[in-house]
Amino acid sequence: MTRVVVVSGGLSTPSSTRLLADRLTDATREALEEAEVVHVELRDLAHQLTDHLLTGFPGPDLAAAIEAVRDADGVIAVTPVFSASYSGLFKTFFDVLEPGLLDGTPVLVAATAGTARHSLVLDHALRPLFAYLRAVVVPTGVFAATDDFAGSDLDARVRRAAGELALLAGKVSGADAAPAPRRTVEEELGEPTPFEELLRRSSEG
Repeated sequence: MTRVVVVSGGLSTPSSTRLLADRLTDATREALEEAEVVHVELRDLAHQLTDHLLTGFPGPDLAAAIEAVRDADGVIAVTPVFSASYSGLFKTFFDVLEPGLLDGTPVLVAATAGTARHSLVLDHALRPLFAYLRAVVVPTGVFAATDDFAGSDLDARVRRAAGELALLAGKVSGADAAPAPRRTVEEELGEPTPFEELLRRSSEG
């Protein structure tokens, strides 16, 4: 069973960030044969995150969330936009992860904001963050302004991004074979795939 962790950085209840996270979760469930989903609501971990920064030790709920991310086959990370970037609470969670914990993990990035003026946050903030953490960011990021929730274009982007995450993280519905084991960045650089093999795979696809 494919394990997916959904990290939502919304501060209000309810929040548009959690709403987008739920849409992405539902679409990912549909794209996978079987999925075990764990939701990490950062609002509930705010005090433990601060304590961890000060003491270096996570509280029980935060420790469980970190362990869930460690065991995940894929991560959906959704943040509200504050001051043209991800929120401080969202960044703090990924700051406290130990180095290497996200190596090679597929991550779907998404963000919400009041207007479309903030849509570049996916490329100028979220992708660099997860590239630094050596995660594998899926090609399609999902940004949702307030007006987007009333349209059909958002649903199309959600389904496309969820399908890409499912393809990287686990077995896609209807697939005949299990996916190849995920390799870390060090493994890829230490044992690069021969060019002939890449050509063969491309011709088979």
